[in-house]
Amino acid sequence: MTEPAIDQVPVAASAPRRHRVVIIGSGFGGLFAAQRLAKADVDVTLIARTGHHLFQPLLYQVATGILSVGEIAPPTRLILRDQKNATVVLGDVNQIDVAAKRIHADAGHIGFDIEYDSLIVAAGANQSYFGNDHFERWAPGMKTVDDALELRSRILGCFEQAEVIDDEEERKRLLTFVIVGAGPTGVEMAGQVAELAQHTLKDSFRRIDPATARVILLDAAPAVLPPFGNKLGNAARVRLEQMGVEIQLNAMVTNVDYNGIEVKDPDGSVRRIAASCKIWSAGVQASPLGRMLTDQTDAETDRAGRVLVNKDLSLPGHPEIFVVGDMMSLDNLPGVAQVAIQGGKYAAKQIINEVEKGGSSAQRPPFKYFDKGSMATVSRYSAVVKMGKIEISGFIAWVMWLIVHLAYLIGFKNRVTTMFSWGMHMGGEHRSQLTSTKQWVYARQALEQVAAERSKVDSSSAPQPSGSPSVTPAEAGRTN
Repeated sequence: MTEPAIDQVPVAASAPRRHRVVIIGSGFGGLFAAQRLAKADVDVTLIARTGHHLFQPLLYQVATGILSVGEIAPPTRLILRDQKNATVVLGDVNQIDVAAKRIHADAGHIGFDIEYDSLIVAAGANQSYFGNDHFERWAPGMKTVDDALELRSRILGCFEQAEVIDDEEERKRLLTFVIVGAGPTGVEMAGQVAELAQHTLKDSFRRIDPATARVILLDAAPAVLPPFGNKLGNAARVRLEQMGVEIQLNAMVTNVDYNGIEVKDPDGSVRRIAASCKIWSAGVQASPLGRMLTDQTDAETDRAGRVLVNKDLSLPGHPEIFVVGDMMSLDNLPGVAQVAIQGGKYAAKQIINEVEKGGSSAQRPPFKYFDKGSMATVSRYSAVVKMGKIEISGFIAWVMWLIVHLAYLIGFKNRVTTMFSWGMHMGGEHRSQLTSTKQWVYARQALEQVAAERSKVDSSSAPQPSGSPSVTPAEAGRTN
């Protein structure tokens, strides 16, 4: 049963109501917008479907056992606990009523409403399978903590199963890892899986040699790291090939199943790669909240579901609604953390100017993105950095990568523990986060089964018998 709608902040009846700012999403755009409003004369409500701020650029290091979840995903509530004008709410926004200036969200079985005067939508993006969403079951993406933990268990589970199986062909399949997408995430993931197999797990097994694992990085594009240009892309490719990673370009994925992956080459021929562990890092799709906004306004979305915003990041005809980060489309800006951070800060600044200084939306300056460069790590001691016309690869780029990522981690403690984890990894091949569980591997299938069971119940007019036991995800996983 849905609970009554709640207002944003309880106030006394006689007290003047402050300007209400609602921020959807606790990623870079949402969190930095909330922090920029810390001293403003407004009430801020940050609502997100997860209770943490995820430092997504380092998510692949959770998936490969270098860092713990807590080091890159601190609780949002604790980050903002000293910001007295901020309220953190855990909820999944499923409706935005633009006319009424109200959002509706669910927290488990509890539904609630929050009204706003200004709205900053920073709900990010999900993995895109280009219309083949059924691929996700066999080739998870890497956008959430759940994804990283599942992939870590899948990767380690393949080595464990290969140790005990006698069938040589099945062993080869288990020790074949395919990463789809040769962008920054795919390159970083391929490098770390190769290092894990060749160094970290060395001498840990008795019947198999982990170093014989086959790591394949494939992409439909003709180059590695296309946004970085040919020079840096080729440098990354050479380093990966030195590590034994197979690079397969101009290879379009046509099907993914339990046993492997099908690829179409430029000549039209289709071949099959037998692989147990498949990882998807090709393409993103903006949050469906973008479509919800465009259905009620004059705004439009692009092919990736991103909202085409005005120069001030607002929606046409609705200056009170800002869209930032991976959800917005403006001047071909890339979907990187810096765009989200700067966009969130910009939106907050405009709200402050209009609430406290009497400015108007017509006076807003256009959003200007300051490109601080792009970077990706390939392996230990090797990375690529592009800053305008400056292109750097190798050790110096890797040091720059370390410094920048440490600087943007939230919290002093997280920076210290991350430096310690990196030091252990670089100095002695040690990865302290190699725990895996069967539940992490099968959670996706379990949730699918629970959803299917609920769908059957909802489609039936007869209610469930009183007292019948519900199926938990863990129980559902045991039935697979």
